[in-house]
Amino acid sequence: QVQLMEFGGGVAQAGGSLRLSCAASGSGFRLTAIGWFRQAPGKERELVAIVTSGGSTMYGDSVKGRYTISRDYDRDTAHLLMNSLKSEDTAVYYCHARGYYSTEQLDVWGQGTLVTVSS
Repeated sequence: QVQLMEFGGGVAQAGGSLRLSCAASGSGFRLTAIGWFRQAPGKERELVAIVTSGGSTMYGDSVKGRYTISRDYDRDTAHLLMNSLKSEDTAVYYCHARGYYSTEQLDVWGQGTLVTVSS
């Protein structure tokens, strides 16, 4: 069974910073990509940032240049540094992991972390 533990988030003022972390665990699970999506009230879930096992990163257009994702490969953990926060960054941020048990691909979601940016 794969579990994602999420840390961080909370409340920040506009222009401030917050950090999220997400750790994947599961015996035999081979993590490939890990990152975050977010969903604001009344909006669809959207990509925030992903980092792959090869170190490639992908960012949503709305966070490019402000957010940085990194990965600790030894601990199957990802970190998201969110700078220059805006009120429109307010959302529930969901950690997402993709990997394999043997040859079976799995997509796993965290429970979500609320990020609130006050203007």
